[in-house]
Amino acid sequence: MVARSYINLLDLVSGDILNFPQMTVPGVMSDLDGKQSNDDDSNTVSSDSEQRRKMIIVANFLPLNAKKDDISGRWCFSYDEDSIFWQLKDGLSADTDVVYVGSLKVDVDASEQEKVSVQLLEEFNCLPTFIPSDIQELFYNGFCKQYLWPLFHYMLPMYPGYCNRFDRSLWQAYVSANKIFADRVMEVINPEDDFVWVHDYHLMVLPTFLRKRYSRVKLGFFLHTPFPSSEIYRTLPVRGEILKALLNVDLIGFQTFDYARHFLSCCSRMLGLKYESKRGYIGLEYFGRTIFIKILPAGIHMGRIQSALNHPCTSLKVREIYDQYEGKKLIIGVDDMDIFKGVSLKLLAIEQLLQQLPQLQGELVLVQILNPPMSTGKEVEEAYIIAKRINERFGFPGYEPVVIIDSHVSFYEKTAYYALAECCIVNAVRDGMNLVPYKYIVCRQGSSNIDEALDIASDSLRTSALVVSEFIGCSPSLSGAIRVNPWDITAVAEALKLAISMRNREKQFRHEKHYRYVSSHDVAYWAQRFEQDLEFSCRDHYRKRCWGIGFGLNFRILSLSPNFRKLSIDHIASAYKRTTSRAIFLDYDGTIVPQTSIVKSPTPEVISVLNNLCSDLNNTVFIVSGRGKTSLSEWFDQCENLGIAAEHGYFTRFYELMVFLFDLCHRWGKQSSWKMSHISTNFAWKSIAEPVMRSYTEATDGSYIETKESALVWHYYNADPDFGSWQAMELLDHLENVLANEPVVVKKGQHIVEVMLQGVTKGSVAQEVLSTLTSNGKSPYFVLCIGDDRSDEDMFESILTKPYSATSSSAPEIFACTVGQKPSKARYYLDDTVDVMMLLEGLVTASGSKSKGSTDAPSEKTEFYFENLLEM
Repeated sequence: MVARSYINLLDLVSGDILNFPQMTVPGVMSDLDGKQSNDDDSNTVSSDSEQRRKMIIVANFLPLNAKKDDISGRWCFSYDEDSIFWQLKDGLSADTDVVYVGSLKVDVDASEQEKVSVQLLEEFNCLPTFIPSDIQELFYNGFCKQYLWPLFHYMLPMYPGYCNRFDRSLWQAYVSANKIFADRVMEVINPEDDFVWVHDYHLMVLPTFLRKRYSRVKLGFFLHTPFPSSEIYRTLPVRGEILKALLNVDLIGFQTFDYARHFLSCCSRMLGLKYESKRGYIGLEYFGRTIFIKILPAGIHMGRIQSALNHPCTSLKVREIYDQYEGKKLIIGVDDMDIFKGVSLKLLAIEQLLQQLPQLQGELVLVQILNPPMSTGKEVEEAYIIAKRINERFGFPGYEPVVIIDSHVSFYEKTAYYALAECCIVNAVRDGMNLVPYKYIVCRQGSSNIDEALDIASDSLRTSALVVSEFIGCSPSLSGAIRVNPWDITAVAEALKLAISMRNREKQFRHEKHYRYVSSHDVAYWAQRFEQDLEFSCRDHYRKRCWGIGFGLNFRILSLSPNFRKLSIDHIASAYKRTTSRAIFLDYDGTIVPQTSIVKSPTPEVISVLNNLCSDLNNTVFIVSGRGKTSLSEWFDQCENLGIAAEHGYFTRFYELMVFLFDLCHRWGKQSSWKMSHISTNFAWKSIAEPVMRSYTEATDGSYIETKESALVWHYYNADPDFGSWQAMELLDHLENVLANEPVVVKKGQHIVEVMLQGVTKGSVAQEVLSTLTSNGKSPYFVLCIGDDRSDEDMFESILTKPYSATSSSAPEIFACTVGQKPSKARYYLDDTVDVMMLLEGLVTASGSKSKGSTDAPSEKTEFYFENLLEM
């Protein structure tokens, strides 16, 4: 049943293979019509019109309880109704079958694994992953628990008591385990129709294996833990491999915006990626694909809790607890016993509260339910020591202020404690998906059975009080909770005092607000929204062509529109050679000179290529740049026949044509003076914009202001990437407000914010040059435009939409080309400035260039200039 693996795992995770250069991987490329050409579906379920689509839920553990009968030796399985993975199926669409892939929580002998697999798939729609015990130990208790779990909870490796130095064998086990999970998914997936939803930090490199096998797999990932800030995350030696693996999904879900922001910051700082928000979605551009980022807090299963509230066992337990603590102010805490749940800090706050308010002694009781410990250490032991000290100091016969329950507590008993507690406190120092506050709120709403057990009216006031750490995932969703810094023990004690002394009317208001949110944003809503968002994220899968590139965990998909492809020299050279009138427009920074270059002046190679292009009789060549005219004049003084547009076209400089009747030849004369496209003397707006820019420059280290005659530019390329981008957005908004009534536009470009006169665009330059050529009977048959910035999109649009001469025997061949693979109005792309120069050199080589000073010009050219001269 297990699919055959074609990847050597040791090679995959070795240091050498991860650093190999990129290459195209055959077998993943798709045809132009959008059909998958070489996806290997031999081990997948065949697709037909009657087959229902599946949602394949992949998690570390299956939502199953498993037990082997000691007498018969038979395995007994049942669904774990408390598992969120089991509960989420209620939110998925009715026409979707749910299949689970994951490990069992018990060991199954190798001789029984095949039989158990068949049984679980047929009876429970579950496909178990049987990971060899040695790999499982290194994978789960090693890499997951020693590295990822502490790091994602902000514990650095400098703490030897909890984190060990990086061991690559643990990483290899992690990758191996993820590959086993991926193989099991491949056994049941129909890649054309099915969706795959991967859960949590245990399986973060699994997406690479699936994407490598099926380039258009519909793949989502949800992280249930926090995602640390970039300063923490980048201490992980395999940080890049994990980030790149996660970027092989279509949708990534996080509990809070903070976690999403940290992930995006890591992608920006470590991979240089850009992201933007559109209509509620955050899109991260990665090799032509858009990975969507969604903030979607998980919820609880309302039916499960309401069923427990109505169960007779709960009613009996409620009455028992009520009688036991009658007249007491009951505070409930339910936590895993690990170092991040802040149990010790919570107990210290209780101790301080009892010390400050002696009248609470004998009245206040904290019932702390501890789930089985996930770790050991002094914090775990410390909790018991503090509880004992509090009870000895403030307790007396018949009264213990702290009651710790560390044995198994049934769901019904927890429900009873929730229903009776006046206050619930969750004091974790760092936590992701903590649903305890949600459960508490629903239980405080009560039920008719509980009302009857407590002898209270069904219309009685429903109240609740929550004290939650600001460092847990559900905190942003609970606006009525009292948020605390768990490390500030005094503040936590004050919050508990406020919670138990709050007026009932205010408690009711907060409770109703919370209950409305929790009941409407339950686990079904969470699953439904994720499914809808995943469908939305995959909507363009078959509209683009795909290539697989890169080795090992550096593998990724290059996805491009069928109409957007790399501009090859052979393709453009043939068009270049067969045309006799050509227009070439070139941006400067980022196009013929790298953006990262410290020396901004053109190299001798650039000057040589431009001179060769300009020397061709059939070429009209223009540099169209946002730079000022002074620097462009100095840099291109050696280019005798080059047109230049400075400051996005506010200044232009042509080379005048001198026609000599006697020898019927033509040549280019000396350069003309600069011409302004706008005759504007009103630059009062500069006195408004410059002080604003200056204030942002002073506040943003690495930024500076460039003053042009027609514009002001704020540069932030050398600033911190995140801070610079935030400041740019603020500056953009600020300038748009203060300059609303001025004849200017404010634009955000590549690491710049620019204020320029209205109507001054690179597109107008291209339009003017092409119109002039057309009106003089020299309508171009070949138009090439290359640029890399947003300002160059105006040029692309201009040359693609301009109506060319109707008298032309054929439409011109237009090549709009952007630098870099990104969304663009251009139909072609080149990877970088090196590609641009190679292309231009290829055009020079392909052309049998005629000097603009030569006398053997074609006869049709001579006639054209002669007729123009007679009309003058």
